[in-house]
Amino acid sequence: MSLLSAVRSTVPKASRAISSGSIRTNFTKVSLPELKWDFGDLEPFISGQINELHYTKHLQTYVNGFNQAVEQQAEALAKGDTTKAIALQQNVKFHGGGYTNHGLFFDNLAPTKNGGGELPESSSALYKKIIEEYGSFDNLIKITNAKLAGVQGSGWAFIVKNKENGTVDVVQRYNQDTVTGDLIPLVAIDAWEHAYYLQYQNRKVDYFKAIWNVVDWAEASKRFDAA
Repeated sequence: MSLLSAVRSTVPKASRAISSGSIRTNFTKVSLPELKWDFGDLEPFISGQINELHYTKHLQTYVNGFNQAVEQQAEALAKGDTTKAIALQQNVKFHGGGYTNHGLFFDNLAPTKNGGGELPESSSALYKKIIEEYGSFDNLIKITNAKLAGVQGSGWAFIVKNKENGTVDVVQRYNQDTVTGDLIPLVAIDAWEHAYYLQYQNRKVDYFKAIWNVVDWAEASKRFDAA
């Protein structure tokens, strides 16, 4: 199962019913999904060590944090403690955003041997739309890299489909905020230091340039069509 499929899946991995009085809350845990590639498959652009730490430590932390926050919030609601439940919402948002964003990120990367870095088919709707709006993929990548470089602190840049007007746009998000509503993520690029520092140190611009060699545009095209 791909990471994106796991993010979207409604099949419970583990569940717990919490009840108190007339309130009953069913809580479904999320779990660490499978990668489509091995940790070293994105080298030399992203090192195997970074991928292993990023996936087994950072993403696992978001999985654990989200499960814990949702369970605690459910328990608070079951007890009628709305004040505590509201206070826990920030943890739900942060860790849930980390889980969702990383699911998109890992699933829109691919080794070069599996098509990473290759543009989508010229006959695809995404290819035509990007050429129509930006003139070339290079222009879109330059704009996205500028958005990434402009993230102060930690955050993300997303190439999105705007369902309201059909355009392909580039947006920033800070920390683990997600894209929602009419904006459908096509490509997610992680600008947190943990995504690049072991390999690129303070040369994050080099990381932003390198990662396009392993972006899975075929996956982005599927997301565009599905939206």
